[in-house]
Amino acid sequence: MSAYSELVKSFERIRAYMREFYVYGFKSRDDYNRKSARSYDDERRRMESWLGEHMSFVRTPEGKNVFISIDSRSSRHNPFYNAWKAKSFTDGDITLHFIIFDILYSPEVRYTLSDIMKMIDGEYLEGFSSPLMLDESTVRKKLKEYCEEGIITTEKQGRKVFYHRTESPDIEALGDVLDFYSEVAPCGVIGSFLLDKGGAHSESFTFKHHYITSAMDSGVLVGLLDAMQKKSVVTVSNLSRKCDEPRRNRIIPLRIFISVQNGRQHLLAYQPDFDCIKSFRIDFLSDVRIEEPTPRFDELRAQLDGMQSKMWGVNIKRSRHGEEKLEHVEFTVRVESGEDYIVRRLEREKRIGKIERLDDFTYRFTADVYESNEMIPWLRTFICRITHMSFSNRTVENLFKSDIKEMYRMYGIEADV
Repeated sequence: MSAYSELVKSFERIRAYMREFYVYGFKSRDDYNRKSARSYDDERRRMESWLGEHMSFVRTPEGKNVFISIDSRSSRHNPFYNAWKAKSFTDGDITLHFIIFDILYSPEVRYTLSDIMKMIDGEYLEGFSSPLMLDESTVRKKLKEYCEEGIITTEKQGRKVFYHRTESPDIEALGDVLDFYSEVAPCGVIGSFLLDKGGAHSESFTFKHHYITSAMDSGVLVGLLDAMQKKSVVTVSNLSRKCDEPRRNRIIPLRIFISVQNGRQHLLAYQPDFDCIKSFRIDFLSDVRIEEPTPRFDELRAQLDGMQSKMWGVNIKRSRHGEEKLEHVEFTVRVESGEDYIVRRLEREKRIGKIERLDDFTYRFTADVYESNEMIPWLRTFICRITHMSFSNRTVENLFKSDIKEMYRMYGIEADV
């Protein structure tokens, strides 16, 4: 039986466990039947080694449920980044890594592949009774990998190719910049790695709304951003709550949308099979594979940019015939004397649409949107000021009004909504 290890061989498996138990959570050990109980226990111990101080549990009749509990006042750095820093490797990989960088110990040191092989055989592995198989092909591939990562660079002199380290920039003075970037930006784990390498972790920032779970989606996000830069088609697995197995989709990724309300990340992409632009939750995506560039990328992105003037959120509703379908929203609010801040909030928070002043105390908001249901959380913040409302989608309007009636009933208030 092998000893327990914190190192990760399949990050997607770790990501699935984190998502199922600790983020969307409150599942017990028995609720998860995709893997064996032994596999669950191994992954749980691994995650506890990274997140132990942030883990809590509650006992229910169904069993013990574990979840993440983080106080942003005392924990200012994203603990999920630890999962990205526990990568698995073979004995040969780690040995060759340290040998190469011991040989190329500074940017001024330059050697050919032949020189490097002679030093490996003559200085590093000569005294071993069972030396590792570090042949020329293996070393060449590792050097090529580091060149692609930008860690090592090449310089050609005649027919010879010399390898040397790249210059490492001094980032010590960028501690605050990297610290802020690592906690708020997409793929902020990059900033966390840089801080580990040469920056100093800052304690300058405390976040009221700290959206940390998107860290688990960084690998998927990098793949999508790479595809957009290359203007390429991708195939990607999409997990649905309605289906146990993910489905492969062939799409053209266009833009990433990130909610400032909950931190959730969405991909807006064109799906050729349905000839439409639709949204995908990035936390439900995996296994991004970049294919060929597409000549339609610029055209489709311009189309999406034009559609944003009618998008409140990320959903784009279409008719049965595939045509874009807009819904009209209109409501008026009563603003008392001295409450100009309400009008300023309307102007500041409206994403689309327009505001008209009807008289000294009444203002009307109107908009045509693809999905009026996405506006409901915002409309609720104006309850008791709304004097009239009209939705072309009567189902959404009636649902909003029924919610208000139910709230009045709970508080024992009689009112005509």
